[in-house]
Amino acid sequence: MKCLVTGGNVKVLGKAVHSLSRIGDELYLEPLEDGLSLRTVNSSRSAYACFLFAPLFFQQYQAATPGQEALRCKILMKSFLAVFRSLAMVEKTVERCCISLNGRNSRLVVQLHCRYGVRKTHNLSFQECESLQAVFDPALCSHVLRAPARVLGEAVQPFPPTLAEVTLGIGSGRRVILRSYQEEEADRTVKAMVTEMSIGEEDFQQLQAQEGVAITFCLKEFRGLLTFAESANLSLSIHFDVPGRPAIFAIKDSLLDGHFVLATMSESDLRSPELHRLAPPLQAPSTPHLDDFANDDIDSYMIAMETTADIEGSRAVPSVSFSPGHQPPSSPGPYSEDNDTEPSIEPGTPPPKKFRSLFFGSVLAPAHSPPGPSPVLAEDSEGEG
Repeated sequence: MKCLVTGGNVKVLGKAVHSLSRIGDELYLEPLEDGLSLRTVNSSRSAYACFLFAPLFFQQYQAATPGQEALRCKILMKSFLAVFRSLAMVEKTVERCCISLNGRNSRLVVQLHCRYGVRKTHNLSFQECESLQAVFDPALCSHVLRAPARVLGEAVQPFPPTLAEVTLGIGSGRRVILRSYQEEEADRTVKAMVTEMSIGEEDFQQLQAQEGVAITFCLKEFRGLLTFAESANLSLSIHFDVPGRPAIFAIKDSLLDGHFVLATMSESDLRSPELHRLAPPLQAPSTPHLDDFANDDIDSYMIAMETTADIEGSRAVPSVSFSPGHQPPSSPGPYSEDNDTEPSIEPGTPPPKKFRSLFFGSVLAPAHSPPGPSPVLAEDSEGEG
């Protein structure tokens, strides 16, 4: 793989890496025929992010050497982030950026061509890996919001940096409400400050949601995508369903696509009375076959979801699962065996017990995938150098 980025697109690439660094510790890089894919997933499997840069984004783009297969690799996020650590310096001095994969010595070479003939070469070690792919469909979500990223960015600006979760809901008069989420304190005499922002329907390009719906998700990851979309002057679409199902945050341009899939808190965890002041009681779409498992542990939930996917077929929900050809698995994956020990949680990421864990994993390339393998979870970053 070899690609050349020039001009202002170098900074765009750097900002995308900064956004991904808010999610995971490892970066999955995969050259495809329709562009270069950068993906990551957090350690608790509650957040997934992907950027796809179209071939026209690059001055030159070659996914693979003729006659050879394209390499897929993963590298430490902090190693790749160090190349674009100072975006201001990148914008001022870097004229071109050449990225190439060398399979012989397992090196990802990033060369920055700066002003006055200065060249900075970064040789990053990588591991060949299977493709990290999340299967989700925004069209299956009942509710859609779309607005300029600037509008949403201004709305979350008043929230403190230490705030972990935020609630997004539709209030009376079809106003979009963003409220800081606070867990119910054991000591009821201690009252935390609650911040609420209200946005009128006229500020949205699309508002397809009924009054009373609300979801709660991590603010840290949401801010990462907002920062990128705002700098690129893009609109942000939010696709969501009932609480407990993943929310999909999407941006789209002629040169790139971006998707962040974040877990949301289930209704059983939303015990704070403050959340119910957004609007009348939630009026979720009728999905009794899924709501029956709202209080089950995550292993039972996953097994039930997989069984439902087999029976219902086309009614699959926008959860994230892994299988070649985007087909639902026919048997429970190995997650239940690995779920005995809880994964480490990054700062700003809620515990996996509180949020519905998404279905993340790796799939082999279609050409080499045996028929009907069980889903494989993305490897944890612990113990890897």
